[in-house]
Amino acid sequence: MLRSFRTTWLLGGLLLAAGLGRPAHAQTTPPNAALFKPKYIKAQLLKATKWQLAHPKHAPTDWTNGAFYSGVFAAYQATKSKLILDSLLALGERTRWQPGPRYDHADDIAICQTYLNLYRLKKDRRMLEPTLAVVEKVRTTPGPEVQNHGITWWWCDALFMGPPVLAKVAAIENQPQYLAFTDTLYQQTYRRLFNHQEHLFARDASYLLDASGQGKKESNGQRIFWSRGNGWVMGGLVQLLQELPAGHPSRPFYLSLFKEMSARLVQLQLADGLWRSSLLDPAAYPGGETSGSGFDCYALAWGINQGILDRATYLGPVQKAWAALTNVVSPEGRVGWVQPIGADPRRDFSADSWEVYGTGAFLLAGSEVLKLK
Repeated sequence: MLRSFRTTWLLGGLLLAAGLGRPAHAQTTPPNAALFKPKYIKAQLLKATKWQLAHPKHAPTDWTNGAFYSGVFAAYQATKSKLILDSLLALGERTRWQPGPRYDHADDIAICQTYLNLYRLKKDRRMLEPTLAVVEKVRTTPGPEVQNHGITWWWCDALFMGPPVLAKVAAIENQPQYLAFTDTLYQQTYRRLFNHQEHLFARDASYLLDASGQGKKESNGQRIFWSRGNGWVMGGLVQLLQELPAGHPSRPFYLSLFKEMSARLVQLQLADGLWRSSLLDPAAYPGGETSGSGFDCYALAWGINQGILDRATYLGPVQKAWAALTNVVSPEGRVGWVQPIGADPRRDFSADSWEVYGTGAFLLAGSEVLKLK
């Protein structure tokens, strides 16, 4: 496994050296400086959080809320709002700190990211014990997902849902076996779904082409690579890299993958600052899509802030993305242009379309743009 890490690390370096990291759309006009003022960003985070909390949707432990509350916790870190913290603690009390019902399905443990973040603040073992139980069961007991699909994390969104939870548990409990387990499951997904020519993940195996090049394609003949799925992979990489020790043997692999995908994504960003639902067929989709674009903005801003991505190359794309994201927020705080739930890009949506995970993506993006210097 370590050999594959090193091979991919070297490949990623060669791709970057060859110029893959140059954005396709140069910054032509300076961004509105007011959009990057800390006071403005914090106000936007509070407004969007309050609106979404007042308009709940789905079961609290649903994957949609797993993504939303990840953003809510980031908004708390950015604003230190007592209202936000109280809402997070109330969530945990309502759910009794339990994950969703399917122990081996990454969607149902995504909410555990928030429980673990809150445990780090409060040190209350009640917040932790149900998550410890479920990740240990995943590690030791093969379940329906691997039985039905051959691997546990068989769709690319799972790389946001699952790896951060396992990595946080490994760090909190000083249990490195969960990092090894994360590597095993992640590599299975990577080998099945990552396309080395496009530097993107297919949503799942049904989007892979066969040996003769036949399979699902977009109207322009391109392969289907979903914006939201790849954005969520990027968000998961951020949260995984935040937990991995500096000297961990798999860290170079994840860093290389993060850089490789970042370089490809800035090539696919549209002039308005957003990404389209289908990354390789933007003309077939009418408007920018927030839940993918928000995660992309979050990840690229984080890469700049950590010194992983070149500021001169990536700052312009991040600024364009954030400026565009602020434009999709209504005066009340509703984050619009969010693609509805579905397993592919082909879903109609508009400026009035919202979902809780779109707000989560916006909150994550703003919380990281706030840190740009």
